[in-house]
Amino acid sequence: MPKYYLGIDCSTQSITALVLEQERDDDPVSTRIRLEKSLNFDADYPEFGTRNGVLPEGPGVAHTPPRLWVRGLEGVLDALKKEGIPVHEIEAVGVSGQQHGSVYLNAEAERTLAALNPGRGLADQLGDIYSRKSSPIWMDATTTAECAEITQALGGDDAVCRLTGSRCFERFTGPQIRKFYKTDPAGYAATSHVCLVSSFIPSLLAGKIIPIDPGDGAGMNLMDIARRAWSPEALEATAPHLSQKLLPIQESDSVASEISAYFVARYGFSPACKILPGTGDNPASLVGLGLVSGGAIGISLGTSDTVFAYMSAIHTDPEGASHVFGSPTGAYMAISVYKNGSLAREAVRGEHGLSWEAFSKLLSATPPGNLGRVMLPYFDTEIIPRIGRAGMQRYGFSGNDAAGDVRGVIEAQMASMFLHSSWMGEAPARIQATGGASNNREILQVMADMFGVPVMRQETSNSAALGAAIRAQHVSLKTTLKYASALSFDLLARPHLRTTFTLTPNPEAQAAYRNFIPLYHQYEKAYLQTLL
Repeated sequence: MPKYYLGIDCSTQSITALVLEQERDDDPVSTRIRLEKSLNFDADYPEFGTRNGVLPEGPGVAHTPPRLWVRGLEGVLDALKKEGIPVHEIEAVGVSGQQHGSVYLNAEAERTLAALNPGRGLADQLGDIYSRKSSPIWMDATTTAECAEITQALGGDDAVCRLTGSRCFERFTGPQIRKFYKTDPAGYAATSHVCLVSSFIPSLLAGKIIPIDPGDGAGMNLMDIARRAWSPEALEATAPHLSQKLLPIQESDSVASEISAYFVARYGFSPACKILPGTGDNPASLVGLGLVSGGAIGISLGTSDTVFAYMSAIHTDPEGASHVFGSPTGAYMAISVYKNGSLAREAVRGEHGLSWEAFSKLLSATPPGNLGRVMLPYFDTEIIPRIGRAGMQRYGFSGNDAAGDVRGVIEAQMASMFLHSSWMGEAPARIQATGGASNNREILQVMADMFGVPVMRQETSNSAALGAAIRAQHVSLKTTLKYASALSFDLLARPHLRTTFTLTPNPEAQAAYRNFIPLYHQYEKAYLQTLL
């Protein structure tokens, strides 16, 4: 009798449902991906007026209406039934969400969730549960003052980093909560629960508020990274009575609840279906890419680009630009995030009116090292290195140069990743690539040449949804005694580590990049000096 496990990923621009089918009850690794279904927020829900999943507001402001995420959840669950998935046989649901985004609920929320009418749509019944009508997300950069206030209260950047795993960053949830408290004290006072995107979706599924996990809790500047629990000092530095608005952190690899009666009646789930605490999309991708022990790193090329790796023991970035998060395995992960990911690649493509096919042809036709031309692709503010204002720079270019710009943006991104990931302490033997742009062989070839190791493009680009589904399988199976002793994330991830292609480094290109990387670093450091 097959078993089914559902992973849901609520990202910036879309929501994805991925169903794993375990074909044999006595074999936990007899799994295959039965369904992947994604809905694009802009295209499928135009009535919300988002652009790339974000409301068009002022400079530096990035908010999304939480009702959009509710509609997206309804949409992917409807798709399960349309695609013939035996929903009543889904054993467990794992969720991942874009990190740092926060949802603010009032005192009516839990009563409303517990009394939903299965004859009506979900979004239509939740209109009055929000104490804040829009949710600040990871792209928001309007909390510089709040970051400084929290940092001062906790004893400086290094102290914050040692305590929480990261320095204070504008997009992190703690500074966003503090800004809400300062600018709308009545709204903050009316807030009974602060959720993350990753805990909001499971709360809907459970019919009650679900705790935050250590993977996403670490992205708030509120969690004691070593204890994997809220830091009283960080909570006090952020906003009054905040501890009353947060449930205790719950480990990712556990059961938070059974699914609510609403989803049993409306969608046909079994009442025994387990709901896990949600986690961030990056910790979920760690599992989905099989990075649950050393030897490899993951690189996701998406709206933002991220470099991440398994970490057995905590050590933080001495530059304070990157982060340590909890991992769903109970260990930790190191992660570096670049804001100018797809944003920069799209900007270059759009400036020269290129299709992606033409973009790739220009990239492959231009020599490694770009004839000494260097771009700093800061089309927007940047996280690594920390750039507080947009300002794309070009060195060694002459006039309008589409080929030079194409190679310039890709080489800059890969060189920056190479330089700024060394703190992780992981000299990779391979790179697991995921995200939308990982379909592009020419981009991944530059990655392989820059790092000097093979790059493997995973069969599914939905690594976060896959990781969420593997988490659901792990938690469900470990409750069965016959599996408890032998079960591991390594074992369960193995069937899904199939690759569509593997690219190996070109020795000549590697040699060119040994000269290019220090040149790039020189320009980067010189530009940073001009900003002081």
